[in-house]
Amino acid sequence: MMIRQYPAIQVRGNEVVRIEDTICIEDSFHLYLNDKLLTELTASPDQLEELGAGFVVCEGLVQDVETVQLSGSEIRVYGKPKGESAWVLRSSGGVGTRKAPRKVTSSITIEPKAVLRTIRELESKVWRKTGAVHCSVLFLDNNLVVRSSDVGRHNTIDKVVGFAVLNGINLSRCVIGCTGRQPVGMVSKVANAGVPIVISKGASTDKGILTADRAGLTLICFARGERFTVYTHPHRIRAVASHRHQPSG
Repeated sequence: MMIRQYPAIQVRGNEVVRIEDTICIEDSFHLYLNDKLLTELTASPDQLEELGAGFVVCEGLVQDVETVQLSGSEIRVYGKPKGESAWVLRSSGGVGTRKAPRKVTSSITIEPKAVLRTIRELESKVWRKTGAVHCSVLFLDNNLVVRSSDVGRHNTIDKVVGFAVLNGINLSRCVIGCTGRQPVGMVSKVANAGVPIVISKGASTDKGILTADRAGLTLICFARGERFTVYTHPHRIRAVASHRHQPSG
Protein backbone atom coordinates (compact mmCIF):
# COMPACT_ATOMS: atom_id res chain seq x y z
CA MET A 1 0.00 0.00 0.00
CA MET A 2 1.55 3.30 -1.14
CA ILE A 3 -1.30 5.71 -0.34
CA ARG A 4 -3.67 6.63 2.45
CA GLN A 5 -6.44 9.17 3.08
CA TYR A 6 -5.89 12.28 5.20
CA PRO A 7 -8.42 14.91 6.27
CA ALA A 8 -7.62 18.42 5.06
CA ILE A 9 -9.14 21.81 4.44
CA GLN A 10 -9.19 23.02 0.85
CA VAL A 11 -9.64 26.65 -0.18
CA ARG A 12 -11.25 27.34 -3.56
CA GLY A 13 -11.43 31.09 -4.03
CA ASN A 14 -13.83 32.24 -1.31
CA GLU A 15 -15.02 28.70 -0.57
CA VAL A 16 -13.52 26.62 2.28
CA VAL A 17 -14.33 22.89 2.28
CA ARG A 18 -13.26 19.84 4.27
CA ILE A 19 -11.91 17.01 2.13
CA GLU A 20 -10.32 13.57 2.35
CA ASP A 21 -7.12 13.82 0.33
CA THR A 22 -5.10 10.94 -1.13
CA ILE A 23 -1.56 11.11 0.24
CA CYS A 24 1.56 9.11 -0.68
CA ILE A 25 3.21 7.14 2.15
CA GLU A 26 6.94 7.38 2.83
CA ASP A 27 8.79 5.09 5.22
CA SER A 28 12.33 4.29 6.37
CA PHE A 29 14.18 1.02 5.80
CA HIS A 30 17.55 -0.29 6.95
CA LEU A 31 19.52 -1.81 4.08
CA TYR A 32 22.09 -4.53 4.81
CA LEU A 33 24.61 -6.17 2.48
CA ASN A 34 25.80 -9.56 3.72
CA ASP A 35 24.48 -8.66 7.19
CA LYS A 36 26.45 -5.39 7.33
CA LEU A 37 24.37 -2.22 7.65
CA LEU A 38 24.87 -0.02 4.58
CA THR A 39 22.42 2.82 5.00
CA GLU A 40 18.89 3.89 5.89
CA LEU A 41 16.64 4.48 2.88
CA THR A 42 13.56 6.67 2.73
CA ALA A 43 11.21 5.05 0.25
CA SER A 44 7.66 4.10 -0.64
CA PRO A 45 6.77 0.78 1.02
CA ASP A 46 6.47 -1.45 -2.04
CA GLN A 47 8.84 -3.46 -4.27
CA LEU A 48 11.29 -3.61 -1.36
CA GLU A 49 13.16 -6.70 -2.58
CA GLU A 50 13.67 -4.95 -5.91
CA LEU A 51 14.78 -1.77 -4.10
CA GLY A 52 17.45 -3.61 -2.13
CA ALA A 53 18.76 -5.64 -5.06
CA GLY A 54 18.78 -2.64 -7.36
CA PHE A 55 20.53 -0.35 -4.87
CA VAL A 56 23.57 -2.60 -4.39
CA VAL A 57 23.88 -3.18 -8.17
CA CYS A 58 23.32 0.46 -9.14
CA GLU A 59 25.90 1.64 -6.61
CA GLY A 60 28.49 -0.82 -7.92
CA LEU A 61 28.65 -2.78 -4.65
CA VAL A 62 27.95 -6.21 -6.17
CA GLN A 63 27.74 -7.64 -9.66
CA ASP A 64 25.20 -10.36 -8.89
CA VAL A 65 22.59 -10.67 -6.14
CA GLU A 66 22.12 -14.11 -4.60
CA THR A 67 19.05 -13.44 -2.48
CA VAL A 68 17.05 -10.71 -0.71
CA GLN A 69 15.29 -11.15 2.63
CA LEU A 70 12.72 -8.80 4.18
CA SER A 71 12.06 -8.53 7.91
CA GLY A 72 10.03 -5.60 9.18
CA SER A 73 11.94 -2.46 8.23
CA GLU A 74 15.07 -4.41 7.30
CA ILE A 75 16.11 -5.24 3.72
CA ARG A 76 18.94 -7.80 3.71
CA VAL A 77 20.75 -8.41 0.42
CA TYR A 78 23.29 -11.16 -0.09
CA GLY A 79 25.88 -11.27 -2.89
CA LYS A 80 29.59 -11.20 -3.60
CA PRO A 81 30.92 -7.69 -2.81
CA LYS A 82 33.14 -5.78 -5.24
CA GLY A 83 35.31 -4.10 -2.57
CA GLU A 84 35.03 -1.18 -0.15
CA SER A 85 33.37 2.06 -1.22
CA ALA A 86 33.33 5.60 0.12
CA TRP A 87 29.89 7.18 0.55
CA VAL A 88 28.71 10.57 -0.66
CA LEU A 89 25.55 12.60 0.06
CA ARG A 90 23.53 13.03 -3.12
CA SER A 91 21.64 16.12 -4.32
CA SER A 92 18.33 14.62 -3.17
CA GLY A 93 19.63 13.90 0.34
CA GLY A 94 20.19 10.19 -0.39
CA VAL A 95 23.54 8.45 -0.23
CA GLY A 96 25.59 6.67 -2.86
CA THR A 97 29.11 5.49 -3.61
CA ARG A 98 31.86 7.86 -4.70
CA LYS A 99 33.50 5.47 -7.19
CA ALA A 100 33.38 6.11 -10.95
CA PRO A 101 30.65 4.10 -12.69
CA ARG A 102 31.41 1.10 -14.88
CA LYS A 103 31.68 1.39 -18.66
CA VAL A 104 28.52 0.51 -20.58
CA THR A 105 28.97 -1.88 -23.50
CA SER A 106 25.92 -2.58 -25.65
CA SER A 107 25.19 -2.60 -29.35
CA ILE A 108 21.44 -1.98 -29.12
CA THR A 109 19.79 0.83 -31.07
CA ILE A 110 16.25 2.19 -30.96
CA GLU A 111 14.01 4.31 -33.17
CA PRO A 112 13.11 7.88 -32.13
CA LYS A 113 9.47 6.76 -31.75
CA ALA A 114 10.61 4.30 -29.04
CA VAL A 115 11.92 7.27 -27.03
CA LEU A 116 8.52 8.92 -27.12
CA ARG A 117 6.71 5.69 -26.26
CA THR A 118 8.95 5.22 -23.23
CA ILE A 119 7.98 8.63 -21.89
CA ARG A 120 4.27 8.00 -22.43
CA GLU A 121 4.47 5.04 -20.04
CA LEU A 122 5.76 7.17 -17.13
CA GLU A 123 2.42 8.34 -15.74
CA SER A 124 1.51 5.95 -12.92
CA LYS A 125 -1.81 5.50 -11.11
CA VAL A 126 -0.21 6.65 -7.84
CA TRP A 127 1.00 9.87 -9.46
CA ARG A 128 -2.47 10.59 -10.87
CA LYS A 129 -3.95 10.20 -7.38
CA THR A 130 -1.26 12.03 -5.37
CA GLY A 131 1.09 14.00 -7.63
CA ALA A 132 3.80 13.04 -5.12
CA VAL A 133 5.89 10.27 -6.69
CA HIS A 134 8.51 9.77 -9.35
CA CYS A 135 8.31 6.90 -11.81
CA SER A 136 10.74 4.78 -13.83
CA VAL A 137 10.02 2.19 -16.51
CA LEU A 138 12.17 -0.59 -17.94
CA PHE A 139 11.85 -1.69 -21.58
CA LEU A 140 13.35 -4.85 -23.11
CA ASP A 141 13.21 -5.22 -26.90
CA ASN A 142 10.62 -2.41 -27.09
CA ASN A 143 8.34 -4.15 -24.56
CA LEU A 144 7.46 -2.66 -21.18
CA VAL A 145 8.81 -5.00 -18.48
CA VAL A 146 8.14 -3.13 -15.23
CA ARG A 147 6.97 0.25 -13.92
CA SER A 148 8.02 1.49 -10.47
CA SER A 149 6.88 4.51 -8.45
CA ASP A 150 8.45 5.96 -5.32
CA VAL A 151 8.78 9.18 -3.32
CA GLY A 152 12.47 9.19 -4.34
CA ARG A 153 13.63 9.37 -7.96
CA HIS A 154 16.78 7.37 -7.14
CA ASN A 155 14.61 4.60 -5.69
CA THR A 156 12.62 4.20 -8.89
CA ILE A 157 15.81 3.41 -10.81
CA ASP A 158 16.87 0.93 -8.12
CA LYS A 159 13.48 -0.78 -8.24
CA VAL A 160 13.32 -1.36 -12.00
CA VAL A 161 16.95 -2.53 -12.05
CA GLY A 162 16.29 -4.77 -9.05
CA PHE A 163 13.32 -6.34 -10.82
CA ALA A 164 15.57 -7.16 -13.78
CA VAL A 165 18.31 -8.56 -11.53
CA LEU A 166 15.91 -10.80 -9.59
CA ASN A 167 14.27 -12.05 -12.80
CA GLY A 168 17.37 -12.75 -14.85
CA ILE A 169 16.77 -9.99 -17.42
CA ASN A 170 19.76 -8.90 -19.52
CA LEU A 171 20.13 -5.21 -18.62
CA SER A 172 22.48 -4.54 -21.53
CA ARG A 173 19.44 -5.02 -23.80
CA CYS A 174 17.23 -2.63 -21.80
CA VAL A 175 16.18 1.02 -21.85
CA ILE A 176 15.19 3.00 -18.75
CA GLY A 177 12.71 5.89 -18.75
CA CYS A 178 12.52 8.20 -15.73
CA THR A 179 10.59 11.26 -14.58
CA GLY A 180 13.49 12.61 -12.51
CA ARG A 181 16.33 14.90 -13.55
CA GLN A 182 19.69 13.27 -14.32
CA PRO A 183 22.60 14.57 -12.24
CA VAL A 184 25.73 12.47 -11.76
CA GLY A 185 24.17 10.19 -9.11
CA MET A 186 21.27 9.12 -11.30
CA VAL A 187 23.45 8.66 -14.38
CA SER A 188 25.94 6.59 -12.39
CA LYS A 189 23.19 4.25 -11.21
CA VAL A 190 22.09 3.48 -14.76
CA ALA A 191 25.68 2.99 -15.94
CA ASN A 192 26.55 0.66 -13.06
CA ALA A 193 23.51 -1.43 -13.95
CA GLY A 194 24.85 -1.78 -17.50
CA VAL A 195 21.78 -0.20 -19.10
CA PRO A 196 22.87 1.59 -22.33
CA ILE A 197 20.08 4.19 -22.71
CA VAL A 198 18.31 6.39 -20.16
CA ILE A 199 15.46 8.70 -21.15
CA SER A 200 14.16 11.43 -18.83
CA LYS A 201 11.39 13.99 -18.86
CA GLY A 202 13.68 16.22 -16.80
CA ALA A 203 17.01 17.96 -17.25
CA SER A 204 20.57 16.82 -16.63
CA THR A 205 23.56 18.71 -15.19
CA ASP A 206 27.04 19.32 -16.58
CA LYS A 207 28.52 16.51 -14.48
CA GLY A 208 25.62 14.23 -15.33
CA ILE A 209 26.34 14.70 -19.04
CA LEU A 210 30.11 14.26 -18.64
CA THR A 211 29.58 11.11 -16.55
CA ALA A 212 27.27 9.64 -19.19
CA ASP A 213 29.77 10.45 -21.94
CA ARG A 214 32.70 8.83 -20.11
CA ALA A 215 30.63 5.77 -19.16
CA GLY A 216 29.43 5.14 -22.72
CA LEU A 217 25.78 5.80 -21.78
CA THR A 218 23.24 7.35 -24.14
CA LEU A 219 21.63 10.18 -22.15
CA ILE A 220 18.35 11.67 -23.39
CA CYS A 221 16.55 14.45 -21.49
CA PHE A 222 13.65 16.89 -21.96
CA ALA A 223 11.65 14.09 -23.60
CA ARG A 224 8.22 15.68 -23.76
CA GLY A 225 5.49 15.59 -26.36
CA GLU A 226 7.19 14.99 -29.72
CA ARG A 227 10.69 16.22 -28.85
CA PHE A 228 13.76 15.12 -26.90
CA THR A 229 17.43 16.12 -26.53
CA VAL A 230 20.28 13.62 -26.93
CA TYR A 231 23.40 14.67 -24.99
CA THR A 232 25.73 11.69 -25.33
CA HIS A 233 26.37 8.68 -27.58
CA PRO A 234 23.65 9.36 -30.18
CA HIS A 235 24.72 6.31 -32.23
CA ARG A 236 22.12 4.26 -30.34
CA ILE A 237 19.25 6.41 -31.66
CA ARG A 238 18.55 5.65 -35.32
CA ALA A 239 18.09 8.66 -37.63
CA VAL A 240 20.00 10.99 -35.29
CA ALA A 241 23.25 9.01 -35.07
CA SER A 242 24.93 11.03 -37.82
CA HIS A 243 24.59 14.28 -35.84
CA ARG A 244 27.45 13.75 -33.43
CA HIS A 245 28.32 16.08 -30.59
CA GLN A 246 31.24 15.76 -28.20
CA PRO A 247 30.72 17.37 -24.75
CA SER A 248 33.47 19.81 -23.81
CA GLY A 249 35.38 19.57 -20.55
